[in-house]
Amino acid sequence: MRQSWKNALLWMLSVGLVSACGGTPETEPRTALGERRQAVLAPPPAPASGNIYDSTTYVGPVAVGGSAQAAFTADPQYFSFKVQVPANSQLKLEVTHLGSSMSLDTGLFLYGPKDANGSYGTTPLAVDDDAGYGTLSRITLVTLAQGGEYLAVVSSPNGTGKQFRLQVDCMGFACVPQPPPAAPADYHLVLVEEPVTAQLQALVDSGNTRDGAFANLHRYDFGWPYAGEASLAQATAEALDMVGEWWRYEYYGTTEVFTYAQFTSAVYSFYQPLPATLLSTYGNGTENVQVRRYYRTYQTGPNGDHWDNLFIILFPESHKVIVFEEQAYEI
Repeated sequence: MRQSWKNALLWMLSVGLVSACGGTPETEPRTALGERRQAVLAPPPAPASGNIYDSTTYVGPVAVGGSAQAAFTADPQYFSFKVQVPANSQLKLEVTHLGSSMSLDTGLFLYGPKDANGSYGTTPLAVDDDAGYGTLSRITLVTLAQGGEYLAVVSSPNGTGKQFRLQVDCMGFACVPQPPPAAPADYHLVLVEEPVTAQLQALVDSGNTRDGAFANLHRYDFGWPYAGEASLAQATAEALDMVGEWWRYEYYGTTEVFTYAQFTSAVYSFYQPLPATLLSTYGNGTENVQVRRYYRTYQTGPNGDHWDNLFIILFPESHKVIVFEEQAYEI
């Protein structure tokens, strides 16, 4: 994160002060409330039937925007919940601190959609171990292209006698209630990285074979269950935190807002036709795709120059942020 170096500096100063006063820092600090402990992911075993439902204890349905509770009575144990969603929905699923026992270790899995034979399959669409509070689980964002019935499974390797609460929330697209609420003024996008397509990665890799060029491409999905659209400023603020050595651009470069046509013209020849492929892959054909460009140039030696471009591209209706960084240098 952008403030991590400041936090590290403050920590080192505090340790120095403790040592100067004759104290020594603890080598194994005590575990604070809610701090992560070593977690054990407990996936339900794949049954011979090929339907993961048969390896679980079914509790009942959970509506989007609702929750359900249950208590573990054996180790390990796998509870399942049916979730009905329209096509192109974005969900967050979380085993919440509220309603869950202390020191509970959970796993969270999403399967489906249910097919014509009533099976959810055995390959999860999304999995989490301990992204939630302590060793509780949270699937921050999952995009479900197909509508239908999905199966959420909560497990614990050693949860006997402990209860949990599963919350399912709409994060965007078709599950948004109508009319949608206004976004809070201080809302921050939550970006979840997903792999780019093989075609896009091949275009980047091809350009990277050229002497004097290097680029990388990242795709992030975000939820937006609100009226209007996310802004380029929101996308930029969160995307910069995903970029290693972001300070190279913010402190030593220039920045400006581009149209998509300007972005296309600015991309080095090594990486054409990347812009057109990006647009056809992730755009919906009508949305106003917005781009912020960071640029810097510097000398790498007496006769060498280096040029860096960082593009943050917002697809506001497709709920995606693309980060493309390209570098060219004289050799």
